[in-house]
Amino acid sequence: MYSLIKRILFFFDAESIHNFSLKFLSFANSTGLLKLLVKKRIESPVTVMGLEFPNAVGLAAGLDKNAQHIDAMAQCGFGFIEVGTVTPLAQPGNEKPRLFRLVDDNAIINRMGFNNAGVKALIDNVKQRRSNCVLGINIGKNKDTPLQDAVDDYLACMQQVYRYADYITINISSPNTPGLRELQHGEGLTSLLTQLKDKQEKMNRQYQRYVPLVVKIAPDLDEQEIEDIAARLLSADIDAVIATNTTNSRPDSLSCKELAAEAGGLSGAPVFELSTHVLSSLVKALHGKIPVIAAGGISSADDAMKKIKAGASLVQIYTGFIYSGPGLINDCAKALKNSIK
Repeated sequence: MYSLIKRILFFFDAESIHNFSLKFLSFANSTGLLKLLVKKRIESPVTVMGLEFPNAVGLAAGLDKNAQHIDAMAQCGFGFIEVGTVTPLAQPGNEKPRLFRLVDDNAIINRMGFNNAGVKALIDNVKQRRSNCVLGINIGKNKDTPLQDAVDDYLACMQQVYRYADYITINISSPNTPGLRELQHGEGLTSLLTQLKDKQEKMNRQYQRYVPLVVKIAPDLDEQEIEDIAARLLSADIDAVIATNTTNSRPDSLSCKELAAEAGGLSGAPVFELSTHVLSSLVKALHGKIPVIAAGGISSADDAMKKIKAGASLVQIYTGFIYSGPGLINDCAKALKNSIK
């Protein structure tokens, strides 16, 4: 059924139909229709970062930027959902068109640019959720905030979302905010992480509730960069890391050559090998001391299994969900459950 629906949806502009589809899913969930159309969530609890996840398959950030569709996503079978990226102030993002489907490659290029309604609007939406899945909130900096002041934006977002998140992801790896990836390197990264961990400690004391901090990194890193980042994550006692975000690279295997020339981050099947290589190198550099959440190119249950075998504790899906629908979530969760058994 989803294959037929996808053919119809893909006739329309990518961003417009993206927004329509999310609204329709929420409508279908509110009327009880969605429950009849999707399989029941696979229950296969796994504990990571001190949190119990209903299953190991999550929704990656970027799909539900303003946390408007949490309950619908949970009904689709995800064990955890990450919303955002959210910034302190609302911002429109980059000019349209900014979202492109590379259908023959099962891939997407986006240069959305952290378009979102701001952190206060996101919190209002989070307060209305009814699902009991684990919720991550992904935070970033506003485009107009100078890079040297980026930590102020992260701290402001963290202050706002701390009480409502099960974990908080620090997005320093989006390719669509100028200069953002510079925060992944050197003493700038150490300074950022130190200040965020200090804030976490203060808020833990204030609310008597420890909310793990997760860092999301790019796939466009060499071995030395991965080792340096790993050392700084270990030194800062970060709770987990997501590997990886989208890539600026364009594999020669891409068949949609014209669209491949579009600026932005590439996600989907063509990113799988690159992302999994970074995952493996990162797991090795962390010596098993920090759990890794794998994202990037998961298009099948076998892909999810390969991420786990490479050392991941959890997996996240975005582009695969667009191309394969809720069935992919069920397949991945079932495969991982059977693997654990």
